[in-house]
Amino acid sequence: MVCEKVQRRKTKIVEIGGIRIGGSNPVVIQSMTNTPTHRISKTVSQIRTLAEAGCEIVRCAVPDTRALKALPAIVRESPLPLVADIHFRPDLAVKSMETGIAKVRINPGTIGNRDAVKRVIRAARRRNIPLRIGCLLYTSDAADELDGVDLGG
Repeated sequence: MVCEKVQRRKTKIVEIGGIRIGGSNPVVIQSMTNTPTHRISKTVSQIRTLAEAGCEIVRCAVPDTRALKALPAIVRESPLPLVADIHFRPDLAVKSMETGIAKVRINPGTIGNRDAVKRVIRAARRRNIPLRIGCLLYTSDAADELDGVDLGG
């Protein structure tokens, strides 16, 4: 097997729960749980399994208040930095930042309008929590909502 050297783009360094990504840092293995997040023991068990397999950062879906309420316990028990993956509910994105999570991931196409996205961005800035604004292909038209939004530096 021949491996070619990949030319990496210059990116900003971001720290997620003590793990540095971006810049010239090594690629970090990230995964996502597929358990109902409110089932704390099952979610933590899966996170531990991911950690044993080499995962370094893990995302958990936060679709409702039950999942939100489980986050503090999961954060306490998790051996990995935890990312709250939020769709449709900007209020959950903001509230998740109070649970000890290391990062929030939203999709501007499902989180709501421009004001909802700005509200989440402002909350992340206030708390110094990294925010990934990820856009899936099927919602890419909605990403135009971010046109002109100052994401800061």
